[in-house]
Amino acid sequence: MKKVRTTLAGASVLLDLILLDRKAGAPQYQQLYRQMRALILKRTLRPGTNLPATRALAGDLGIARNTVIAVYEQLEAEGYIETRHGARARVADLPLDKSSKSATRLPSMADSLSARGHVLLEQTHRSSPASQILFQPGLPDVKYFPFATWRRLLTQRLRPSADDIFGYHSFTGYAPLRAAIANYLEAARGVRCTPEQVIVTTGAQGALDLLARLFLDPGDTVLLEEPGYTGAQGAFLAAGARLLPLPVDETGWQLPDIAKARPRLIYLTPSCQFPLGLTMRMEQRLKVIELAEAANAWIIEDDFDSEYRFANKPVPAMQGADGNGRTIYVGTFAKTLFPSLRIGFMVLPRALDERMNKALFLSGKSAPLFLQAALSDFIEQGHFAKHLRRMKRIYGTRRASFVARVEEQLGEWLTPIDGRSGLQTVWKLRKGLKDKHIADLASEASFGVTPLSEHYHHGPGLQGIILGYAAVETAAVPRGLARLKAVLRKAG
Repeated sequence: MKKVRTTLAGASVLLDLILLDRKAGAPQYQQLYRQMRALILKRTLRPGTNLPATRALAGDLGIARNTVIAVYEQLEAEGYIETRHGARARVADLPLDKSSKSATRLPSMADSLSARGHVLLEQTHRSSPASQILFQPGLPDVKYFPFATWRRLLTQRLRPSADDIFGYHSFTGYAPLRAAIANYLEAARGVRCTPEQVIVTTGAQGALDLLARLFLDPGDTVLLEEPGYTGAQGAFLAAGARLLPLPVDETGWQLPDIAKARPRLIYLTPSCQFPLGLTMRMEQRLKVIELAEAANAWIIEDDFDSEYRFANKPVPAMQGADGNGRTIYVGTFAKTLFPSLRIGFMVLPRALDERMNKALFLSGKSAPLFLQAALSDFIEQGHFAKHLRRMKRIYGTRRASFVARVEEQLGEWLTPIDGRSGLQTVWKLRKGLKDKHIADLASEASFGVTPLSEHYHHGPGLQGIILGYAAVETAAVPRGLARLKAVLRKAG
């Protein structure tokens, strides 16, 4: 490492403590640029100070002159120094660097947030870091995903072709993927739609946020399952909606007087209720459809975890039974493939599908086209169906083993609410235990437990915990449950 003290021509100021470390990972150009920029911002080099000639500075530092010339050109381009023909470069007269102020003197973002911003930041949401994924709900096991096949398909798409997937267009989705999704939904979920009704979004959450923007004005009413999905709660509350509970317990959905509530939207997870894992009976589905028509409301059917039903065959989607065309279907590939893919979709009634291309562009909810193209190939070549069949078998076996072990080892504290569907299980706590306290203790022990009570918006709700099992290898379950047992003992 070389330390240089260079006298600036025409000034008594020293270009002091420039340290160029030849063993450092950063190139000498970057090191010199960053240090000179810092000296200028801190006003160690004051405005108007003449800088050394490039040849002289290069000689003092023992580096190539071209390196110094490149640094000077970059500093000039960014406005830190000024050059004139026939004269030395000199430091520009910049405003004082506000980054040197104490953090306590900086303006507070919280004072400037909109009402929507405050609502978003105040929402309850738990997600474990990558190091604490044990028992995380809704998390698939990506070890079984055919990444070699996915990598090949993605590589094939990452090259120029007549099928342009790199421009500003097709915001509602890549046409072949929309067709593939429509075909899959018709065959597997009983959804009635054409490819033109399918809108590809950045995950199911992106679809919910967009629907909230399109349908809700401040003060509008949304009927939302309780307990329910906190992501839907946040999207609707941030749009200014007033939430009314649609109660769900172990016996099913308790339908309120929908005509009296006059909701704008009704949000449901009828195939696999989140978080309880229950399936809505057909008579209740038809009743909701009838009441929505009478109330002039729209139904959002979030088909959460519908692929993973282990009691018997999956129940067809509610949308297929809606002859009134008031059900908006929402789905995602997060659970069937992997969450970070961030590709979801919604199926809109024909009356709503116009001008959606513009809405997707303005909201930024459109997924990257090259990913959509690769996913289209993945589905059309049969890889999606093959992977889904495999994971159903694996998760079915894991779930049965997991529930049996929890009941055996933790039955003193936990009682199952077993809807026999989804990638998570739900357990009521023994009287006197508090689920948030248990979640905090688990976090201190470096693993995640999701409190059931946090999924209630009105009142304290049922005390329980949600345990994901899908991403936990069967061999690792005993060790994980032993850690949870220690937490439950500590909680009382």
